[in-house]
Amino acid sequence: MTTATEKGKILTANRLQDGEVVFLTHSGQWSENIDGAVLATEPQAQAALEARGKEQERVNVVTGVYLFDAERRDGHVFATHIKERIRSLGPTVRIDLGKQAEGKGGHFAALQGV
Repeated sequence: MTTATEKGKILTANRLQDGEVVFLTHSGQWSENIDGAVLATEPQAQAALEARGKEQERVNVVTGVYLFDAERRDGHVFATHIKERIRSLGPTVRIDLGKQAEGKGGHFAALQGV
């Protein structure tokens, strides 16, 4: 059985209120959970996401808005680049802190079973 993979781009930023890494969702809200992120597969959708992010940056909700490559498999979002995988997981120094401890981190095979 093969798993359908959808590739595209996700919009990320840091929330100004607390510095947390966030991802833009379908409802236009920012979520700490990468699985809730909008995966834009078409250039027009990617441009619309970026415009939404820049507006949120302009009104001081988030900062450092940018798109990155990702894919959705089995209902989970996986960042293509290691930098984004690390950002979705949270701190790298201890697994009992941040998103890992709360079970909200991104899905990164190297950490499964830890």
